[in-house]
Amino acid sequence: MGSIQKKLELSRLREKIHHTRNDLLHDLNRNVDDFVQDVLSQVEQSIAPPSDLSWSSPAREKDGSLPDKVFVCRNSVLTDLFEIDHIRTIYNIFSAILIVFAMNTLLHDLMEYGRIDLKFELIRWAFGHFPIVMSTWVCMKLSTVLILYPAFCRWATQRSGWFARSSPRVYNLSWTFAYVMFQVAFLIFPLRVISIYHLPLASTLAITMEQARLIMKAHAFVRENATKVLHFKPKSGGRESSEVPIPAFSHYLYFLFAPTLVYRDSYPRSPACRWDYVFTNLAQVVACLLYTYYIFIRFCVPVFKNFTEDHVTSKRIILSVFSCMLPGTLALFVGFFAILHSWLNAFAEMLRFGDRLFYKDWWNSTSFANYYRTWNVVVHDWLYTYVYKDVYWLLGREQRSVAMFTVFLISAMFHEYILAVSFGFCYPVLFIMFAGGGFSFIFLTNKRKQRTWNIFMWVSLFTGNGILMTLYSMEWYARENCPPFSDSRIVDYFVPRSWICRILPDALP
Repeated sequence: MGSIQKKLELSRLREKIHHTRNDLLHDLNRNVDDFVQDVLSQVEQSIAPPSDLSWSSPAREKDGSLPDKVFVCRNSVLTDLFEIDHIRTIYNIFSAILIVFAMNTLLHDLMEYGRIDLKFELIRWAFGHFPIVMSTWVCMKLSTVLILYPAFCRWATQRSGWFARSSPRVYNLSWTFAYVMFQVAFLIFPLRVISIYHLPLASTLAITMEQARLIMKAHAFVRENATKVLHFKPKSGGRESSEVPIPAFSHYLYFLFAPTLVYRDSYPRSPACRWDYVFTNLAQVVACLLYTYYIFIRFCVPVFKNFTEDHVTSKRIILSVFSCMLPGTLALFVGFFAILHSWLNAFAEMLRFGDRLFYKDWWNSTSFANYYRTWNVVVHDWLYTYVYKDVYWLLGREQRSVAMFTVFLISAMFHEYILAVSFGFCYPVLFIMFAGGGFSFIFLTNKRKQRTWNIFMWVSLFTGNGILMTLYSMEWYARENCPPFSDSRIVDYFVPRSWICRILPDALP
């Protein structure tokens, strides 16, 4: 008996040593890979020709100006984390939850209605008029290609003409006015399409998000290259107009599709496209779409679809907020993973775009300032490069809080615009929470390092998502079940119908 016990202990010890060796080798390989990647990135930057140093310039200029965005080849955070078995298990848990949601919905339909409904009517409705959406997207994309780029080249090459040299201020202001009118038309045209065809929620959301993306890309292209043109001075002896630093059309076209909002003439590129990785990420986007469908069909629609004036009580609202905290935060996770990880990585792989740092480890943040910087690096880089730095340059470093508030204001306006157009009503809950509470939390949690502040951040996120999901769902179904407040579409668009449903004479019982 003692011999058997010793053999068992020896077997356990051997297994433990084996696992420890594998863990050490895995960590060693990972550290070596990171070290080699850092060394290669530094070597690439050091041997790059002068014309390519626009994306690898020093972090801070000698005049004390703010640092520029630096592009280097690197993976997304989750791409590296999924190489660790423990983190990969979390991915598997979320996959299992999706399967459980699907089984729950299928069994519910089978038990309640005696049949299994696989029509996904909510998804089909939300993405309705898909050909109109694609046509609108093509028109928006072509307008940036066939109007903006040729117009910029015209402005840049004609600056040596008689009129530009005799009245440079008038010449530049005229083209600036034309650029502003282009952006205004770019805002109006998609809104007209949405209004005429009464596009549903997801279709409208796709158009407005792409509209915002192209507006930011257009501004980035003009802002970066107009500065180069304005500072260009021909050498003695004269230069032809073609010597004006106008970016090649191929560079501009690549930028329009690249998963970044900061313009550079060149970006670090990966050696090849892995199509299996592209299809895996696109499959994850589809899975996240189904995930969102099950979240709303099980936790949102049954609770709010029969909205009446009885729902507008403090008790019902508080209970609804707490019941929506978990599904609202789960929808936040799914949306983050679908867009900022899977979708952007799929396009980055197809375009061999090397810098995949679309987000950072925002889940570890102990301050809201760090959370806002790391949640969506793509948009943050644009706001930092073309809003914060410009306001900082205009007002000076003493007014950094003004620059920060300007960034929050513009970001909140963009978010509210997308939601207001997509929902079909203006209910500025997100705007108030983002520009009000979100901005004040920056100063409350500034320079906090204790892990308890990470708990505070998560509690705030859970609470905020619960409030957003509750109030927007109530307003959506109030507009389905309650009569309009006014015959004026404009007044009814801005007045929350969920607040006044109980005082309307024709409200549903």
